[in-house]
Amino acid sequence: MARLKEIVIDCDIPSRVARFWAEALDGYDVMPYDDEELARLAALGLTPETDPTVMVEGPGTRLCFHLRQGERPARNRLHLDIATPDRAREVERLLSLGASFVREADGYTVLNDPEGNNFCVASE
Repeated sequence: MARLKEIVIDCDIPSRVARFWAEALDGYDVMPYDDEELARLAALGLTPETDPTVMVEGPGTRLCFHLRQGERPARNRLHLDIATPDRAREVERLLSLGASFVREADGYTVLNDPEGNNFCVASE
C-alpha cells in the first residue's frame, strides 16, 4: 500500500509560486538550499530563483513546484506523488485497479489514473 508523498504543481516560475504558498500556509517554508545543491544548480547555470523544482515543507504533505514544458491545455497542472517501499508491487496493484503505464524513470514510475491524469509512484 502507498502513502501520499507530495502534491506536484506545474508552474511557469516555480520559485515564485513556492514562495507564495510557503507564505500562504501556516508552518510551511521553502526547503533551504545547502552548499551542495547550490553548486549543483550553478553547474547547470541555475540559481534558486531559476530552479525548475522547488520544494515546500510543513506540517502536512510536502508541495513540489515544478517547471513544466508544453502547451497549457496539454499540461497537468497538478498531480500526486505516492511513495511505497515496494514500487514494482504497488505499480502492479495500481495497474490492476485501472491505472495505465506511462513511463519508467530513476526512482519513480509515471502512471495515469482511469481518466488519464498523471501520478507518480516513488520508491521510499
